[in-house]
Amino acid sequence: MSVLNEVLAANEEYAASFGEKGELALPPARGFAILTCMDARLDPAKYAGLAEGDAHVTRNAGGRASDDAIRSLVISYKLLGTKEWFVIHHTDCGMEFFTDEVIRGLLANSLETAALGENGFYDVGEGPGSHAGDYIDWLTIADNAKSVVEDVRRIKTHPLVPARIPVYGYIYDVKSGRLLEVPEATAIGAAA
Repeated sequence: MSVLNEVLAANEEYAASFGEKGELALPPARGFAILTCMDARLDPAKYAGLAEGDAHVTRNAGGRASDDAIRSLVISYKLLGTKEWFVIHHTDCGMEFFTDEVIRGLLANSLETAALGENGFYDVGEGPGSHAGDYIDWLTIADNAKSVVEDVRRIKTHPLVPARIPVYGYIYDVKSGRLLEVPEATAIGAAA
């Protein structure tokens, strides 16, 4: 069953009281950006105290510093003036539950949604699958803190990122709602 009608009804209610939000400026008012995971349990507006127009939030699977995430961050500072960035991964991330080899095998077998069991993801559908996934770096996570460090380092050393932009590294705890600093990442991300 589709959620289309629910989404459209919610949008009508939201738009009815939109008011002055239509006058928000294009650059984020608080001058910062967050790169975080797409996990539905994370609400960056709530855990970072954001209102509409405050900050840029880029989300992808794992909150990883992919080429596209870096593209968004570069646009964020170059054209819209952000001055600080956060990389925020989280506990119990689905990207920790498989490897590149696992997802490539699942996709090669079937394009149906996989199931998660005690021993990881497994196929429940039938083929055909596709080997197109063999050519994608899925940016899976073997060690959460290490992945935050890797992503902050990748952003800080990117030739399009000015050294003056600090990049902070955190892990959001899905059980407590707290942001936990990854000190090594924040040290690497310090402004120069």
